[in-house]
Amino acid sequence: MRYYIIAGEASGDLHGSNLIKQLQQEDPSATIQCWGGGLMQEAGAVLVKHYRDLAFMGFAEVVKNLPTIFANLKFCKEDIIQFKPDTLILIDYPGFNLRMAEWAKKKGIKVVYYISPQVWAWKANRVKNMRVSIDLMLCILPFEKEYYQKNWDWKVEYVGHPLIEVVDQFISKHGILKVENNEKVIALLPGSRKQEIAKKLPIMLSVTSHFPNEIFVVAKAPGQEDSFYEPFLQGYPNVSVVTNSTYELLLKAKAALVTSGTATLETALFAVPEIVCYKGSNMSYQIIKRLIKIKYISLVNLIMDKLVVKELIQDELNTINLKKELTELLYNKQKQEQLATDYKALKNILSEGGNASKQAASKIVAFLNA
Repeated sequence: MRYYIIAGEASGDLHGSNLIKQLQQEDPSATIQCWGGGLMQEAGAVLVKHYRDLAFMGFAEVVKNLPTIFANLKFCKEDIIQFKPDTLILIDYPGFNLRMAEWAKKKGIKVVYYISPQVWAWKANRVKNMRVSIDLMLCILPFEKEYYQKNWDWKVEYVGHPLIEVVDQFISKHGILKVENNEKVIALLPGSRKQEIAKKLPIMLSVTSHFPNEIFVVAKAPGQEDSFYEPFLQGYPNVSVVTNSTYELLLKAKAALVTSGTATLETALFAVPEIVCYKGSNMSYQIIKRLIKIKYISLVNLIMDKLVVKELIQDELNTINLKKELTELLYNKQKQEQLATDYKALKNILSEGGNASKQAASKIVAFLNA
């Protein structure tokens, strides 16, 4: 079979590489061409376009780069036609990939979508077109299957979460990092974009003086320069930083302050007690609050459908509340035991059926052979 895969971000490259390995197991004759990154290329796919040429974030940047985006769409369509795939596999990255799904369907190409766009949070109106253009939807969050079935009468497949295998492999390989001083390490994960880091990192750092015996470690975002962080970090003697070592940090951490997003789930899979932090501009927050209709902001709580980890949102994210909640995480044994129980249940839910990449590959090959 001939597979054309599109991933537009670093996370898509990671999950795409694991999917490619499993596709080759399921289909030894597989020929794979992709948009992605080095990991997908190393896994055996022919890399056509790197995701670094695709990532445009924010309204202004998107508008500025519209000619490039349209050129990429045009080139992608031409390359797919030339390659003549048996299927087009789209990994997350909805702004680009949903357009490609609609086009490919009209061209008679079978379309598989792996890692559903989070339409249950916002832009639910996209689902009407998704149903028409996507032949096989593979979801990685358990509640998504019921959401599509109940609200849109669309049967989709749940394959488990690919982060399970990624984190398990890392822990298996680097478990030796569980050193004696891990009891003192508190991880600070302030996000990846300048605007969110500038909003949240100063508040996270403000609690460090209340815990002088702990070592606070900031995980720097790969795309940000050291000079951006320096003004924030001055005057904090018990704070250090790491770059490209977030998983190593989580392996050693006793607790974590984490910006909402995928990092909240990764932190839980490392079994690190955490506080989820969100703060934006007041205008942005008011708009988001009206657009997004979900009970919680962290994936941990959404998946478990209950308040497992504390969420400090907007004005609630302040020094007093952070100090109180971090004290609970560090010294309340009952809280620690309950978190450990909930984290174990979370992992069991996300591991349902086994390896997510293997399940996804198996379902794709079975779909093509049906």
